[in-house]
Amino acid sequence: MHFNRRSLFGATAAAAGTAFAGREAEAKLPKGTDVEPRGTNGILERLPTLDLESNEEFLMSFRMWVNGPLNRAAMRRANEIIKAKGRDPKAEMDMAEAVELLKDDPTIAVRNHTWSRCQQLTFNNLRREFHGSYDAYMTEMEAADNAGPGTLELNPDMKMPDYARHEYHTQPGGYVGDPFAGHMYHYLTNNFNEGRNDQDELHRRMANALVLPADGKLKRVLDLGCGIGRQTIALKQRFPDAEVWGIDFGGPLVRYAHVRAVDMGVDVNFAQRLGEDSKFPDNHFDVITSYIIHHEVPAEISRKILKEVARILRPGGHYYPIDFYTTGSQPPRDPYGKLRSWVSHRWVHEPWMLQYGVLDFEGAARDAGLEVGKAGTSGFGGRPNTILTKPA
Repeated sequence: MHFNRRSLFGATAAAAGTAFAGREAEAKLPKGTDVEPRGTNGILERLPTLDLESNEEFLMSFRMWVNGPLNRAAMRRANEIIKAKGRDPKAEMDMAEAVELLKDDPTIAVRNHTWSRCQQLTFNNLRREFHGSYDAYMTEMEAADNAGPGTLELNPDMKMPDYARHEYHTQPGGYVGDPFAGHMYHYLTNNFNEGRNDQDELHRRMANALVLPADGKLKRVLDLGCGIGRQTIALKQRFPDAEVWGIDFGGPLVRYAHVRAVDMGVDVNFAQRLGEDSKFPDNHFDVITSYIIHHEVPAEISRKILKEVARILRPGGHYYPIDFYTTGSQPPRDPYGKLRSWVSHRWVHEPWMLQYGVLDFEGAARDAGLEVGKAGTSGFGGRPNTILTKPA
């Protein structure tokens, strides 16, 4: 099937779109279509201009300063304000009260402003570059659409749910409204991770720590809400003989994921589908994973995803729902933590994070028919992550 660059994106948008040891194989993009003007650092394609790369390096360093010294200064100031009110800065406080007490303090306001603006500047720089070379990058994606190894399924006529239309993390167009959503997400998250995931290290660590079902059988693996496919690719590298799929509602995300997989020579299948309506047969997968999707959908959709997992997971199969609160950690309850959660929700466009924070996730999993346990698989901070099993 041929994908037309303008009509495909138009339909999708209207619906809302250290060095590593080396690549798996030689790049398999058709000759002359691989946009890589400055080569690679391991598996990471360098940004196309020195100016952009320098800007992004500066913004990453700035982010580290905001997350480190400036955040500590803001926390100290918050504690002083709470103590001055005769309250315990470590005790739980209602979010609305915490926001009202803290939001207008200059030090805290500077921290909140610089944190959100760093995100916006990063996205704006990336969007300007990729749209400035629109034809070259679209040609690269078109050339990969029907190339292998692996397959790509795009569904531009898919009815896009309302929750998918948000500009998550202030990303222009969100995950469905810009043809280069995958490109921007890749380099923004590298910035967000402060250089710790440039070679997909975090995803490879989690994939390598994944525990097999008790019977040791593994033929099919699904990465649900796969984004740009970093974990999907890592799963295929861990299980080279397995049939590996990644699905996401973001067409531009899975399209970019397929470009990367083709370029790396990794045989994975990507499809634009909904996690709550995956279209796969019953009892189909031995293992299902997801990475930080449950805080990016409404709580009711999380429950539907869990029911869908219970349907398509085979008896005895495992689901690893890696997210912020699946390692035993809890949402912040102190005043400064509550303020930060509100800022993330309000100004960094995490529309469903607050719902996720109060969702009884394990209870919802049990309601879906899954058994809840803990496993040594590496979740956030390398801590044991929740493992959900379909009863045999």
